Amino acid sequence: MSDWISSRSIDILLNMRILFCATPAFGHALPLFPLARAFQVRGHRVAFVTAAGMAPLIEPEGFTLLPAGPMPDVLFAEVARRTGADPAGDPTPEGVAEFFAGVRLDLGGDAAIAAAREFAPDLIVNELVDFTGPLIAAALGTPMATLAFGPAAPPEFLAAMTALAAPRFTARGLPAPTRVPAGRWLLDTCPPGLQYEGVRLPGEHVPLRPEPHRAGARTIPSGPGASSAATPDAAAGARPRVLVTFGTVFADPAVVGPLLAALSELDVDLVATLGLDGKPQDYDLDPDRVTLVPFVPMAELLDSVSAVVTHGGAGTTLGALARGLPMVVIPQGADQFIQADRVAAAGAGLALGPDRYTPAAAADALRRILGEPAFTKAARGIGVEIATMPAPESVAEQLEATLAFRLV
Repeated sequence: MSDWISSRSIDILLNMRILFCATPAFGHALPLFPLARAFQVRGHRVAFVTAAGMAPLIEPEGFTLLPAGPMPDVLFAEVARRTGADPAGDPTPEGVAEFFAGVRLDLGGDAAIAAAREFAPDLIVNELVDFTGPLIAAALGTPMATLAFGPAAPPEFLAAMTALAAPRFTARGLPAPTRVPAGRWLLDTCPPGLQYEGVRLPGEHVPLRPEPHRAGARTIPSGPGASSAATPDAAAGARPRVLVTFGTVFADPAVVGPLLAALSELDVDLVATLGLDGKPQDYDLDPDRVTLVPFVPMAELLDSVSAVVTHGGAGTTLGALARGLPMVVIPQGADQFIQADRVAAAGAGLALGPDRYTPAAAADALRRILGEPAFTKAARGIGVEIATMPAPESVAEQLEATLAFRLV
């Protein structure tokens, strides 16, 4: 019997199926990639349940895509039809809950269950505000881990999502989650110096080192009308290089253009991302001072950078802090106000909310960030915290061993 258990354990260790579940947006899927790659490298089959429109991001990594539900434009339109709310630009508990726990389950929940049932996962990994993962876990009886990709969200938002999801589960005869995060394991990517004091989310706590997004085995498609080149190499004695990025969704030229014009008045070289759909012709800027780039993995963008000016997406924030880079955070919506607050509280940067932001104020803030060493010192301190967190490979091995013991 012991020999059978041993061989069965080895078989499970070598042949698991890991299902990742993500809201159909780059900022929600990318934080899952380091752990997904770690499982893939260890020989397991990895799949993602999300919208079919995410194929250009998912499939080049060699992950299987299990399409379920529409992309955010359809989801936002349905939220607006039902509630009149804009959960991206003006996040309220009700609007956010309707997006993540309402329309996503209504328009894609059954397809997610069907696709997952065929895939037959041994483990589900969802991101914090994804509810298809808990729905699948309840339907299939599969263990689940939940990845939290930043400081804790306000309790009223989590409570609203839990309450709105409940009838979607019970209508399918499934037990509803009683908490967010819903997984047995909480994969926590937030370093202690960025978290709210005294906050500890439920679940078996497993720290997981966040990593800036890097290119996978194949080339990631570039945006239309932009060079596929990454940032140029820094020359010796050159001006400080500053990365300006508002992510893949919030890079509105009407916002970013005036910001870049103001920042270019400083003695710095700017590297600015175009988002997914931006085009260089949307901007009238000095090409000797501003380099516009398409979607490029964050790990490449951060090379030789002295500071970051950003909207404060969780992946951008944690990626920059992993490199010890101070930031000016200009939140536009979603959870970006949380990141802005925590970066400022940690002394790792300055935050400019809607009541304080102007392009000139952002230029003044960047001047301070570059001129006052305390900001870089604080950012590097958080970077040290991140470096000591367990790597994705270690966490994959830990979960793998726990699952193998459970399954035999």
